[in-house]
Amino acid sequence: QLQLVESGGNLVQPGGTLRLSCAASGYTLDSYAIGWFRQAPGKEREGVSCISASGKNTNYADSVKGRFTISRDNTKNTVYLQMNSLKPEDTAVYYCAAAENRPSVVVGCTVGPRGVRVFGSWGQGTQVTVSS
Repeated sequence: QLQLVESGGNLVQPGGTLRLSCAASGYTLDSYAIGWFRQAPGKEREGVSCISASGKNTNYADSVKGRFTISRDNTKNTVYLQMNSLKPEDTAVYYCAAAENRPSVVVGCTVGPRGVRVFGSWGQGTQVTVSS
């Protein structure tokens, strides 16, 4: 069974940077699309960024475009989310999850709850807090 574990969350000041990691065990990640999602208190879980199995195709929510970068190293069975220029509104628990590697999955992961629901094997999450 595929298991994902997130790490790298922390308390950071506005304008700061963090790199989140999503490490897999049980299966290799190289056949899955992977997404990063976040959930703030009282809000629905939302798609932040997704990447295809090969890493060639990526997608970002408008709110993070130009600030966040998703990447993957299939030799290390790990997907990363580099977060720059962090804002207080980025505060949330961040999760990674896996899905079948289809173009519609990567494109759709940032488009509402439907795009979130196709993902599974959710990790336990890592807290990101942006505050001065």
